[in-house]
Amino acid sequence: MTKSRWHKAASWALVSAVILVMAGCGKEPVVEAPVRAVRTQVLAGTGGTLERDFAADIRARTESKLGFRVGGKVMRRLVELGQSVRAGQVLAELDPQDLRLGQDAARAGVVAAEANAAQAQADLKRFTELRAQGFISAAELDRHVTQAKAAESSLRQARAQAGVQGNQTAYADLTAPASGVITAVDVEPGQVVSPGLPVFQLAEDGPRDAVFAVPETLARSVRSLVGRKDAIQVKPWGSDEWVKATIREMAAAADPISRTFLVKADVGRQGFELGQTASVKLVGPVHAKDGIRVPLPAVAERDGKSVVWVLDGKSMTVQPQPVATGDITGDVVLIVQGLKPGQEIVTAGAHVLSPGQKVRRYQEPVTPDSKS
Repeated sequence: MTKSRWHKAASWALVSAVILVMAGCGKEPVVEAPVRAVRTQVLAGTGGTLERDFAADIRARTESKLGFRVGGKVMRRLVELGQSVRAGQVLAELDPQDLRLGQDAARAGVVAAEANAAQAQADLKRFTELRAQGFISAAELDRHVTQAKAAESSLRQARAQAGVQGNQTAYADLTAPASGVITAVDVEPGQVVSPGLPVFQLAEDGPRDAVFAVPETLARSVRSLVGRKDAIQVKPWGSDEWVKATIREMAAAADPISRTFLVKADVGRQGFELGQTASVKLVGPVHAKDGIRVPLPAVAERDGKSVVWVLDGKSMTVQPQPVATGDITGDVVLIVQGLKPGQEIVTAGAHVLSPGQKVRRYQEPVTPDSKS
C-alpha cells in the first residue's frame, strides 16, 4: 500500500469513529426514578385525635364581689389581701352616725304613729256610743271609722320604715357571707363609697376550678367534652402527677378582645391551692367536618402551595393534593380542605417525591430482639 493510500484509509477510519461517537452522544440512556420507601397513614373517619396543653389558673368555684348595701365614709378596714375569713366576720365598717340618726328619727315616727292610732281608736269608741244613742249621724261615725283605719295604716308604715332604717344601720358593717379567702381589696379608710360598689372579692371555701381559655378553632371539639367525666387531665406546675378532671362549663360566646372561649374544669380539692398555675391536657376526637389533623412533615410546599402527597394503593404511585391548612399544634397541622377520610397519605419522605413516582411502604427493619 502506498503512503497516500494509507493516509486516506486512516482519515476515513477517523471520520467513521467520530460519527459513531456523535451518534452515541445523541441518545441519552433512560434512567428510571428510584422506588422510594415512604411512611404512610390512612386518614380516619373521625379526622384524628386532638391533644393539646393549656395553662390554667386554679380558682374557687364561687367568687363573690362584696360591697356595702348603703353608702358612706369607710371608717375601718379589718382584713388584708389573702387573709382567710370566716362566715359573719366583719370586713370593714362605715361611719354609722348618719345612719343612727336616721334610725332614731324612724323610731320617733313610730311613737308618733302609735299615739295617733290610739287617739283615733278612742275617738271611734266614743262616737260609736253617741251614734247608738242617736246624738250623731251615720255619716259622722263613718268619718271617724275612716280616720281610725288611716291612723292604723300610718302606724304600720312607720314601723316598716323603722325596720328598714334599723337594717341600714346594721349594714354599716360589711360581713363575709361565707368562709373563704380575700382575693381582692379595693377600699381604704376614709374613702366614700356608694351602695353596691365592689370593695372586696371573696373566694369561698369549697371545690376548685381550673380556668383556661381555648381558641375558636378548638371550641367545637372542646364543647363536646363538657360534662364528660374525667375528659381532661390537670396537674399543678412543678408536679409530675396528672389528676383527672371534668369540664364543668364553657362560655357560650368568645371574648371580644382575645377571641377565646373561657373553660372551667372541676378539680375538686385535690391538692390545688387558690391562684396556683396548672397545666391542662385535652385529648379528644376531631370530627371530619372540622378538618383532619395530620403530622406536620406530611405537608410540603409545591409551586407556592401547600400539598399533601396521596398514595394510590393500586398503582403504588403518589400525586400531590393541594390543601388548605388551619391551626398548627406542635407537630400536628389541621387540614381544613383538600383531604377526606379513607385516603392514604405520605407522612415522611414527602420532600423528595415527584408526581407519579413509584413508592413502597416503609417497614421497620426486623432485629433479632424483635423476633424474640
